[in-house]
Amino acid sequence: MALDAFDRALIAATQAGLPLVPRPYDAVGATLGVSGERVRQRLAELLHTGLVRRIGAVPHHYKLGFTANGMSVWDVADAEVDALARQVAQLPGVSHCYLRPRSLPVWPYNLFAMLHGRSRDEVAEQAAQLAQLLGPHCRQHDILYSSAVLKKTGLRLKED
Repeated sequence: MALDAFDRALIAATQAGLPLVPRPYDAVGATLGVSGERVRQRLAELLHTGLVRRIGAVPHHYKLGFTANGMSVWDVADAEVDALARQVAQLPGVSHCYLRPRSLPVWPYNLFAMLHGRSRDEVAEQAAQLAQLLGPHCRQHDILYSSAVLKKTGLRLKED
């Protein structure tokens, strides 16, 4: 899909994030000379076509006091993993949850859930609740704690 001049300007105006103001789409629209509604409409179209995969908030967990961040990994029975993953994704401490293929014999885990807490003990408590939810369908699990803060960025256009 080819981008027109407006699409390029819209992506350039939003690629560093939406402004932290009460009406961010209106603010972006003002810089582009269009309404906030036009910004929302075009972003929705770009989402629908798949050019933009998602629009979401990316909180800075460390600044919010969540300094113990752990990717919990689970070996869950394949027959149950889809239904259980939906339940895991709804838990309060889980920011994202997804399925990945195992890489046996080294990596038996197929369910991943990112947990955030103010301490490792808090994350471990969340993992214990998750283990209780998974019950006998989970054969083993682990928590991989973050050791560095990685910079997250969204869509970027190549400079001409």
